[in-house]
Amino acid sequence: MRKQRRKAVPVVVLALALAALGLTGSAQAKLVGEFTKFQYCPYTNTEVKKCMYAVTEGGEVKLGNKTVPITNKVVLQGGFGKPNETTLISKFYGATEGKPTLQPVAQSVPGGLAGVVPDASSPPLVKRLIKFFFENSITGLNSTLELAGPATNIEISEQHLNRKEGLGLKLPVKVHLENPFLGSKCYIGSDSSPVTWNLTTGPTSPTAPNTSIEGSFGQAEFKEEGLMLHVKEDVLVENNWSAPSVTGCGGILAFLVNPIVSSQLGTTTAGHNTAILKNTIDIATAAAVRFIDKENP
Repeated sequence: MRKQRRKAVPVVVLALALAALGLTGSAQAKLVGEFTKFQYCPYTNTEVKKCMYAVTEGGEVKLGNKTVPITNKVVLQGGFGKPNETTLISKFYGATEGKPTLQPVAQSVPGGLAGVVPDASSPPLVKRLIKFFFENSITGLNSTLELAGPATNIEISEQHLNRKEGLGLKLPVKVHLENPFLGSKCYIGSDSSPVTWNLTTGPTSPTAPNTSIEGSFGQAEFKEEGLMLHVKEDVLVENNWSAPSVTGCGGILAFLVNPIVSSQLGTTTAGHNTAILKNTIDIATAAAVRFIDKENP
């Protein structure tokens, strides 16, 4: 399908939804082709109006002194309802069948537990040696983003994403730090006290010393005979968030280890952190997904 103008996206998607109203799914049916990615969308719930499958393929998260590149793909999936008439924000509905709404995928932290990161101008041999000694299974450090609390804490505005303004995606997360010495419960943030990203495709207005950065809605096109919106090179950004204190690191020695980890992170208040997520996003009306489901027993 040929690419459409960005400003026409919400109107066309709405038209598709209206055209498909009344179609119901079959418990014995299945999704095929590009629609298989929506298999865990709660599309049989009449409150769900759209299904979404977003893959973060790159970017980085800077937390205090630590910058973690996103090298392993992370999936956010589920559905969302009708937008509020005033805020244009929709309620989010999590993935079905016990599947993760936000897939927990470990990302390697450069420099490992010791935080030794070579200068960019260092010789290749030095970089390899540092990686060998400080990013192995013992001294290495992984950072995994996990959804904080239920999926209903997520908020999304398709209109804001398309217009490159305001809140596009509110994502509450907690950061799981993984290393043999840290134990299994080393976290930054929790279900009750999350790291909250108010992500946008537009410009940010952060607290100093951070300065404004800008996201991108990306390139939009319709696939599957116009029933699916496909957006590539989408960039969501947020650099005015803060992070709670580190907890649970080191097991019974947490009272000693937590301060050490915190000192390595440095200042994590608003204005010192950044999240840049580079995504490919697919969206279809729940009615269209039900139709495909019904047509493929």
